[in-house]
Amino acid sequence: MNTSEVELAIGGMTCASCSARIEKKLNRIEGVTASVNLATEKAKVAYADGVEVGRLVATVERLGYSAHEIVPPPPDPEPGEDAAARPVTTDLTEADRLLQRLLVSAALALPVVVLAMVPSLQFEYWQWLSLTLAAPVVVWGGLPFHRAAALNARHGAATMDTLVSLGTLAAFGWSVWALFLGTAGEPGMRHGFEFTIARGDSSSALYLEVAAGVVMFILLGRYLEARSKRKAGAALRALLVLGAKDVSVLGPDGTEVRVPVGRLAVGDRFVVRPGETVGTDGRVVEGTSAVDVSMLTGESVPADVTVGDAVTGATVNAGGRLVVEATRVGADTQLARMARLVEDAQSGKAEVQRLADRVAAVFVPVVIALAVATLGFWLGNGVGSAAAFTAAVAVLIIACPCALGLATPTALLVGTGRGAQLGILIKGPEVLESTRRVDTVVLDKTGTVTTGRMALQDVYAVDGAGEKELLRLAGALEHASEHPVARAVAAGAARRLGLDAGALPVPRDFENVPGHGVRGTVDGHVVLAGRTRLLAEAGVTGLDDLAAAHRRAEAAGRTAVLVAWDGAARGLLTVADTVKDTSPEAVRRLRELGLCPVLLTGDNKAVAEAVARDVGIASDAVYAEVLPQDKADVVRRLQDEGRVVAMVGDGVNDAAALATADLGLAMGTGTDAAIEAGDLTLVRGDLRVAADAIRLARRTLTTIKGNLCWAFGYNVAALPLAAAGLLNPMIAGAAMAFSSVFVVTNSLRLRSFT
Repeated sequence: MNTSEVELAIGGMTCASCSARIEKKLNRIEGVTASVNLATEKAKVAYADGVEVGRLVATVERLGYSAHEIVPPPPDPEPGEDAAARPVTTDLTEADRLLQRLLVSAALALPVVVLAMVPSLQFEYWQWLSLTLAAPVVVWGGLPFHRAAALNARHGAATMDTLVSLGTLAAFGWSVWALFLGTAGEPGMRHGFEFTIARGDSSSALYLEVAAGVVMFILLGRYLEARSKRKAGAALRALLVLGAKDVSVLGPDGTEVRVPVGRLAVGDRFVVRPGETVGTDGRVVEGTSAVDVSMLTGESVPADVTVGDAVTGATVNAGGRLVVEATRVGADTQLARMARLVEDAQSGKAEVQRLADRVAAVFVPVVIALAVATLGFWLGNGVGSAAAFTAAVAVLIIACPCALGLATPTALLVGTGRGAQLGILIKGPEVLESTRRVDTVVLDKTGTVTTGRMALQDVYAVDGAGEKELLRLAGALEHASEHPVARAVAAGAARRLGLDAGALPVPRDFENVPGHGVRGTVDGHVVLAGRTRLLAEAGVTGLDDLAAAHRRAEAAGRTAVLVAWDGAARGLLTVADTVKDTSPEAVRRLRELGLCPVLLTGDNKAVAEAVARDVGIASDAVYAEVLPQDKADVVRRLQDEGRVVAMVGDGVNDAAALATADLGLAMGTGTDAAIEAGDLTLVRGDLRVAADAIRLARRTLTTIKGNLCWAFGYNVAALPLAAAGLLNPMIAGAAMAFSSVFVVTNSLRLRSFT
């Protein structure tokens, strides 16, 4: 069965009960799998053929919430189109609307609270002024709660809004009844519509300050929560607006045409001048420059690029003029893929959050029953209706499960957003649990611990040959070969001689001997470069003089290239895949996290152990000469030993091992197959980021658990106090609002992660 995916924007959710109810209702539709996120106010829905998006929207709306499909923004204006003529939306944000309602409600509610709490300010008939001020706060200020509660009631459901609405209306209704019917001390209304105005001594059973104060505090909490949620998603929004808006495309005749970036196609060539943003992913075909990649990778040092190098869209050209050929556009670019990964992670749910949602779904009805039981208990014990009512209202107000619903998604919002800023992409919330349990980290060698590029290391000249002559002849001969070792020798020789590789002499009669080396004539000399066997079969003399240097090179894990000309061995060059400067520190950081590093490679044992020594990995934690298809078997073997394994790799041959590991970390500089198989993607090719990624994931998980502990603990501790009559309803409202704000602000601390 074919499935499609859609994202719906959901409006009107206020607590975990709301999101849980919508999710449950959508999942009841055959062929539909939905996940609803309270913090992002979105539903991610996978639906089978035959299910229409309109049906999904209608299902949500029947529950009393608003819903609409999230569609991509309109395309960039065509050349000549007046972008200013397009309609501009000026709708207030949720935070702006809440602020307006909060300011009006606070201006009216504060005098009510002050008059009730400070007896010296009370005057004759002050209760009627309090009623006049409190009425608009309860009715208009609390209108969002009452409206949502009514909508939910129509569908036989109860949410946080139900508790707030019931509590505030009950307190206000009791106060009105007490004023007009005289239950608050002196008689008020006694005969039909005749009444005597209640005086100061009838104030003991009025709860106007509770009704107005609770609305004010909850509006304050909602406003602070909305602002905090906006901050929590700021990192992703910043990521989405990084890209260039338009680019200068080169025409066939070399002329430049400025077009919107959305019109770029693969194969187009465009110009990037100093200070401009690279329009899309591509390959440099002309020019040399330094590119600022900090906005994507968090790396502050610009990367040097030249002809043939890849550049990423949204990075900034910090140096010379570049001409780039587009290789990926639109949704296929690295920026778009990063944004998609972050959004998917933020819309997902950890298992611990699903438990919280199940609790929240039954929590509100239980609280209403508990409030009724509290009222009945105190009335039955003869403490009086005022005290019984106070305890019941406090139970309703204090128990709102808002913090419960925000505990996980807000931490995910901030944690994944901060990760994106640092070049760390977390695929989903379930990854967080894996990072906590991992105790072993398997490191692929080539491209992960090492640079993945061969480089010239040592030069040994014998038989009177000078080092420069050795480099010149060997470099010239190897320059004609495409073998990685040959390219390393040619590039290293040219660099040490201070020449461009193209300035080396051109060999004649060049011959490549597969698996052994190369031969040719350079400046009249018959030159050979390669393995001992190639030179021995050619009858070269003096090989014994290079035997000791050859053994030392092999012991150090380096590839030895013997060089001879005119029938005599003249020297030896060593080539090696160099260890990244940051790898030793990365291994140290991984150890500090309690992880045991293991090196995994297809290279020979001598090379592997040499690299392990350089970075600080024990020799008994080295797996060498492992075929690509066997890397996953090594991971499984470690798992069979009872270890929880993380794998860090970057190549196609690492994909199976990444998928097999309990936690896969893919280097973003590697292949798409590796990135797809990994749980965490490290945009930078720096192994230290692997340690940072695990630290961030663990910190995010700790924050989630701290939030849930607070949310559960707050309700567990506060409910008995409220039921025992030890909690004023207004204080309960302030505490409930603070609980939500605490959870969100605690999550915001992840923004400072370094």
